[in-house]
Amino acid sequence: MDIEGFESRLVLLPPKAGRYADLCAIAGKVIYRVLPRAGADGGPSPVEFYDLEKRETKRIVDDADTIQLSANRDKLLVRKGNAFSIIEPKEGQKLDKRIDTGNLEAVVDPVAEWKQIFNDAWRFERDYFYDPGLHGVNWGEMRERYLKLLADAVTRWDVNYVIGELIGELNSSHTYRSGGDTENAPQRGVGYLGCDFVFTNGAFQIAKILEGAPWDAEVRSPLRCPGITNVNEGDYILAVNGEPIDTSEDPWAAFQGLADKPVLLTVSSKPSFDGAREVLVHTLGSEARLRNLAWINENRLRVEKLSNGKIGYVYVPDTGQNGQNELVRQWRAQIAKPGLIIDERFNSGGQIPDRFVELLNRPIRNFWGVRDGRDWAWPPASHFGPKAMLMNGWSGSGGDCFPFYFKQSGLGPLVGLRTWGGLIGMTGAPQLIDGGSVTVPTFGIYSTNGQWIIEGHGVDPDIEVVDDPAAMARGGDPQLERAVAEVLRLLSENPPPEPRKPPYPKRDN
Repeated sequence: MDIEGFESRLVLLPPKAGRYADLCAIAGKVIYRVLPRAGADGGPSPVEFYDLEKRETKRIVDDADTIQLSANRDKLLVRKGNAFSIIEPKEGQKLDKRIDTGNLEAVVDPVAEWKQIFNDAWRFERDYFYDPGLHGVNWGEMRERYLKLLADAVTRWDVNYVIGELIGELNSSHTYRSGGDTENAPQRGVGYLGCDFVFTNGAFQIAKILEGAPWDAEVRSPLRCPGITNVNEGDYILAVNGEPIDTSEDPWAAFQGLADKPVLLTVSSKPSFDGAREVLVHTLGSEARLRNLAWINENRLRVEKLSNGKIGYVYVPDTGQNGQNELVRQWRAQIAKPGLIIDERFNSGGQIPDRFVELLNRPIRNFWGVRDGRDWAWPPASHFGPKAMLMNGWSGSGGDCFPFYFKQSGLGPLVGLRTWGGLIGMTGAPQLIDGGSVTVPTFGIYSTNGQWIIEGHGVDPDIEVVDDPAAMARGGDPQLERAVAEVLRLLSENPPPEPRKPPYPKRDN
């Protein structure tokens, strides 16, 4: 490649702007896959090529999940779902001739393969770890030590265990191993109803129904969906799909194999089948997000009550895409409150959250006066009052960085417990031969004055509050309650600026 002056030789291709993937080139053609536009709910991904000589776009196939050009550049391997086809890079190809992968066989020597996997994992850390000195660890010695353990491995799970112990010797966060050709027993997913049971009067009674969020399919509440009006707290669930519930077992034993499926419940207001009714519901495969949402809503209502409506509450579960969505969604609904609590307890990280803090830290520039209604401040979607952040020992990675940036920006006190302390971040590493993986920490945080920070220690709170299990079992939340008290104090000392519209100007001369 002639590097000198290559920018000036750039040529724009005529296909209009869009989302493209799997770009590759052959003589006279540029091949690519067209992705659905951002925000679209799925849709096909056609494979096309642009003919450089004829200056026109042609379609190869109507839909594909991935494509791969052969080494001699005259064939395309196309995957659609779990099926593979080999086609020519020409217009109007069909995927009707599929490769019969069901009859492909390979002889694997597990012991030899496991040794290769171990050695590859060892090499990845040696070659990509952010510190070329590997934190002073004698990496060659570690290889010899853990190879002795590998000799006793009898399952792929054993291999993962040994690799985990090996990379743990680096004394770094973000050293994980997962996957591979592991041995797994068949599993039956449990269907969930989004409720709590109590055993009373010889039957399982609904003690509480989680309300859920109708705008999100993952956090819908099966007993609160539209059309389900005759199931209430205090009712008894007596049978599932016509089979009486065995009260000698956990109630969820009756829902084995019924995850994310329609289920017919026999429900009664009393612990007997006399007068019982049947209700068709659609179960969840997991209640994790539903219960998390219920916890968030309970916290928000607690803050509302403790502050007499003066303080808003925003929970940020991670610093990835879900955390970004939740921050913005909750933020816009809470910024009219004079004070704010940002709760990042149990934040599982994701990306570096500098944009999160930028949203929280938009200083007021001016007000806009209007004839009717309330004057408003600028920039919009901003909050100018006092804030506090909640954190704990389960806040890690991006969840370490978030309170660090919050404090660095002077946005308010940190309340709770010291964070996890893991800010040697990871990027991708090559895949292991059987599809397993290890992570390699490739970048570590240090301060602007040249000191390694946070990793192995965490971010310290300004106000330490232990999440006392006894108080929490009684329905309290000492950390949240202290944060409310602190923001109320800050509000009394430094309330947010209010519009003070001057008299309208006279310009009649």
